[in-house]
Amino acid sequence: MRTLKLMAAATVAALLAAPGAANAQESATIGVSIPAATHGWTGGVNYHAQHAIDRLKAAYDNLEFVLATAGSPSEQVSDLEDMMATRNIDALVILPFESDPLTGPVKRVADEGKFVTVVDRGLAQDGIENLYVAGDNPGFGRVAGEYFRERMIDGGKIVVLRGIPTTIDNERVQAFEEAIDGSGIEIIGMEHGNWNRDDAFEVMQDFLSRFPEIDAVWASDDDMAMGVLEAVRQAGREGEMFIVGGAGMKQVIKGVMDGDETIPVNVLYPPAMIGTAIELTALRYVGQVPVEGRYILASPLITQENAEQYYYPDSPF
Repeated sequence: MRTLKLMAAATVAALLAAPGAANAQESATIGVSIPAATHGWTGGVNYHAQHAIDRLKAAYDNLEFVLATAGSPSEQVSDLEDMMATRNIDALVILPFESDPLTGPVKRVADEGKFVTVVDRGLAQDGIENLYVAGDNPGFGRVAGEYFRERMIDGGKIVVLRGIPTTIDNERVQAFEEAIDGSGIEIIGMEHGNWNRDDAFEVMQDFLSRFPEIDAVWASDDDMAMGVLEAVRQAGREGEMFIVGGAGMKQVIKGVMDGDETIPVNVLYPPAMIGTAIELTALRYVGQVPVEGRYILASPLITQENAEQYYYPDSPF
């Protein structure tokens, strides 16, 4: 896995530096299917997807791209059907809106002999995709859990907000629970906030009304952390608990840099991974590079000491 990561990154850089080498390659159409920008992280995904497409189109005459954004699983299924029926795509890069509803449709694309790259939210069946690109989701949950365990040495009561029902959400939560197992930390409430600020606000309002004592919140996403923070502020319960989100939202990273006691750390999960996935897929058609397997990006803990290196003020997320 590590070798694939290093070789692929080096090859992408070399090919982008020498676009003329691709002129003799066969033309290819790459479909890119992603969720609409319904919250900050997917807004970043949309930005980086378009940026990668623009860069590759400018570099290679033999590549065409079909980009579709979907506001629901059913809309994403329709997008895939359209890509196959009217655009005859050669490859698909997809970040599934949800795992289960997209597994069958993506398998049908793969069964037609198309190269399939799945990003971030894995499918419900193994072995469908040729390439999988994601952050370290078990690591994402484990790193957060280890921080809770180290900080809450005497245990305590916490609530957890989950994301959209997907394989990666399962991986994160399982790893988090394993990391705090035996620590004396008690999860007194766990609900889906769907990686959405408004949903997380409502979930946290319910938690605050039900539980007079909450020592910490694992929001597991920065958009949800913002919704949680607003609910805590409106309830006048700031100072009672700390909140840990994740992904690397610039607003959160700036707070970590400045020593915010309410949101003291973050766990990285960069939306720019979609650009990596598109570039790796393009390698098949501009460099004849056999890139298949798993490409996993690390999920480090962001603290006040290292936050500056993860702060990008001009980023949309």
